[in-house]
Amino acid sequence: MLRLALPSEGELQDPSLLFLKGCGLPVERASARAYMGEIAGLDEIHVMFQRNADITAKVEDGSAELGILGKDRFLEVRRDASNAIPLIEDLGYGRCELVLGIPEGWMDILAVDDLVELSLEFRRKGRELRVATKYPRLVQKFLLSRGITYFSLVQASGTIEAAPAMGYADIIADISASGVTLRENKLRTIAGGTILKSQACLIGNRRLLKDSEKLAATRTLLELFEGHLRAESFYSVTANLQGASASAIGKKLLAYPEVSGIKGPTVARVYSRDGHGWYSVTVAVKISDLPKAIERLRELGSNGMTVLPAHYVFVGECNSYQRLLEALERPS
Repeated sequence: MLRLALPSEGELQDPSLLFLKGCGLPVERASARAYMGEIAGLDEIHVMFQRNADITAKVEDGSAELGILGKDRFLEVRRDASNAIPLIEDLGYGRCELVLGIPEGWMDILAVDDLVELSLEFRRKGRELRVATKYPRLVQKFLLSRGITYFSLVQASGTIEAAPAMGYADIIADISASGVTLRENKLRTIAGGTILKSQACLIGNRRLLKDSEKLAATRTLLELFEGHLRAESFYSVTANLQGASASAIGKKLLAYPEVSGIKGPTVARVYSRDGHGWYSVTVAVKISDLPKAIERLRELGSNGMTVLPAHYVFVGECNSYQRLLEALERPS
């Protein structure tokens, strides 16, 4: 079996289940508290519900071949010599940022460069800039890369936004989606203070996925994930147009990028009662181009167009699967 670890709690649990359902892969489990589940029609895939913080370790140690979790958590806990690799880095949900938050009253601190001078000033006074965070690895690397060398990290759990007010840290580094929690605790962000942009990602164990059956099951998931993600940018538009031939209709449409489709339009003859050479046109249209595409089809003589959301859009090859094959060929 191919084991897929999903978040059992937190911000990513429900969106992950909704994402899989949107890909045509609804997860079935005995109850909301069950730690095991199945995907209907894919008996070879076994679903495990794990804490978001533990999924990287489960994939690394081989307890699961695949896992969905936040990119921030993956990068924070992943071992340097690890078999866990990213397969799809952006699943399109769970967007947030790991940011520095400083007290609103620090009016002179506007950018990360200002923290360099502040840390030196603290040093001269015999102490270091204290940073409360749940992400010590990422935060330390970021601060050092920005020339901030005099600081100490305060390991924190729970709500760390209160750390400056409570006096056990000067600033914080934490995940923020909207900035509301920071503002409610009288904190603010600064220019250049974004440590990482994060979202849900899919990771896999490179060693275990060399097994041919597990690789085949992984390909199925990657195809559906990638096709569904690509489809979110498109609508399928169908319209009737009049013309001398399917070729003539096709040439007309290809003259305009907004109705040219991915590779070109599909044109089929309509056997109409009036026999006046009607053709049905189906074309994939980018969501941002939809108003322009509808207007163009009207100009070409169409009325009565139908628009449907695309569920999957597949192209010549599955890019994430090709990247996985390349990763499997590299030395461990």
